[in-house]
Amino acid sequence: MTYLTRTIWLLSWISLVTDIASEMLYPVMPIYLQSIGFSVWIIGVLEGFAEAIAGLSKGYFGKLSDQTGRRTPFIRLGYGLSAVSKPMIAVFVYPLWIFFARTVDRLGKGIRTGARDALLSDEATTETKGRVFGFHRSMDTLGAVVGPSLALLFLYYFPGSYRNMFLIAFVPGLLAILLSLYLKEHTISPAKDKAPPVRFFAFLNYWKDSPPAYRRLVTGLLVFTLCNSSDVFLLLRIKQAGLSDTATIGIYIFYNLIYALAAFPLGILADRIGLKKIFLAGLVLFVMVYTGMSVTGSWLWYASLLLLYGLYAAATEGISKAWISTITDKADTATAIGTFTGLQSICTMMASMLTGWIWYHFGAATAFLLTACIAFMVVVYLLVRVPAPDTHA
Repeated sequence: MTYLTRTIWLLSWISLVTDIASEMLYPVMPIYLQSIGFSVWIIGVLEGFAEAIAGLSKGYFGKLSDQTGRRTPFIRLGYGLSAVSKPMIAVFVYPLWIFFARTVDRLGKGIRTGARDALLSDEATTETKGRVFGFHRSMDTLGAVVGPSLALLFLYYFPGSYRNMFLIAFVPGLLAILLSLYLKEHTISPAKDKAPPVRFFAFLNYWKDSPPAYRRLVTGLLVFTLCNSSDVFLLLRIKQAGLSDTATIGIYIFYNLIYALAAFPLGILADRIGLKKIFLAGLVLFVMVYTGMSVTGSWLWYASLLLLYGLYAAATEGISKAWISTITDKADTATAIGTFTGLQSICTMMASMLTGWIWYHFGAATAFLLTACIAFMVVVYLLVRVPAPDTHA
């Protein structure tokens, strides 16, 4: 596996330890927020607002990374902000402070995402992008297995001690910062140094200059995102069905384990049979999962759905970025991915708020079924209107 370079390994390990920190907290976040008085709708607003901040910053900093020709400063700053945000949540429980801490975390993600994915793309060839992004997703998601497992162990001995978990999560975050110092910068393009300053919304100009294939693909992905709310709602649904905190976290760990194990093999398969085929298969699994979530079931029922959900995530998350990087110019990779993920995060904000509102007024079943219907229409659109990348036309 000579295509897994030193840089790819470093970025993957950094993502792994960062995800350990984040995912220690993610499955208990909705439980913790409810324990301090947050309603389901407010949780949706919080998650959506945080994602919107991340989204806007992804586009801006992706464009800035391309223009300056620099990657590592954005990666280091981004992971640094996400690390310090963890203990911030433990300091106060006031809603505005929680919003601020979550915003710092998501801003860190926004700063690093475009530059990191561009660096991954630069390390891959057209024939290996699926497996490179897939490997990174596997390592990243492995952290989402280790993190909740540590959370489960901690809560077993210290039940309800959520605030201390936020302090402990700073340790792997600090390790990510140290690892990022070993990343080596690629050569800076002199031409880009002379470019004018980047305006905050300048990345949106890329939309009209981008290839038609990019616009068609991203349009479908954004419509899908409008119905794909935060995974917090899946955890709330499982908790609402009467499962214990331990069972809820356990099922979430199982989902991430499937995701981590499947992402790399599916990336290899996508390089062989086509990125589009694997991506569409993943969306079909999403439709099945959300349809199933509209039905109340046992822990075994939800575990089965989360198994399929893990396969869906493995078949889409890294594959979508590999697909985008294949149909856009190398010099615009961070901008292209940053523009997509930026608009995607804004759509996620709207999706989380809308899902929270529908859930509150019409119930969970309606929210999940409506999501499944829209996702199915996106499958049809991508199948008919969006061509496969040239390498597997």
